[in-house]
Amino acid sequence: MQAMQYAITLPADYDMRIIRRRVESKGHLLDDLPGLGLKAYGIRERGVDGSPVNQYAPFYLWADAEAMNGFLLGDGFRGVIRDFGRPAVRHWQGLFHRPGPAAGHRPGAFSRRTESVPEGADPAPVIADAVARHEELAATEGVHATALALDPRRWELVHFTLWTDAVPRSAGDRYQVLHLSAPGAGLLGAGRQW
Repeated sequence: MQAMQYAITLPADYDMRIIRRRVESKGHLLDDLPGLGLKAYGIRERGVDGSPVNQYAPFYLWADAEAMNGFLLGDGFRGVIRDFGRPAVRHWQGLFHRPGPAAGHRPGAFSRRTESVPEGADPAPVIADAVARHEELAATEGVHATALALDPRRWELVHFTLWTDAVPRSAGDRYQVLHLSAPGAGLLGAGRQW
């Protein structure tokens, strides 16, 4: 599993209905994409739910790196580049994924939080602790799915969770989910630790 996100920060007065219409008209195009575990089409709106910015920031979980690379070099991402410029794309190696009790329901939001592995710390127990917290989180009411991934270059963990409704403030940055494409969510290896 690979986790990936890019964020397109938009002007403060940007009409976010443009992004909503874009997702409404194009979101279904990835509903059957081979190799994609899931894509949460996330937005943040300035002044809503604590967001300081307008932002389009989809989050992906890929079942394999070849599919991720194909997407980044393909027509779909070319459209993003054409319309918004080429964004920096963050990616992390998957450590854990599990569906939650609300997996059968449409998620309305996702949270994303990054955490540095402390300098000088043995990463193994830090990561084991983070996985244990995700095990607990996966059983929480309202959780659709949760994942944990690592960027070993920065020694940074990313915590990603889909929620059916409200996101707890402690969960990190909150995004509204406009659409969820999940053609290969079952391929991500529920509960699997890498």
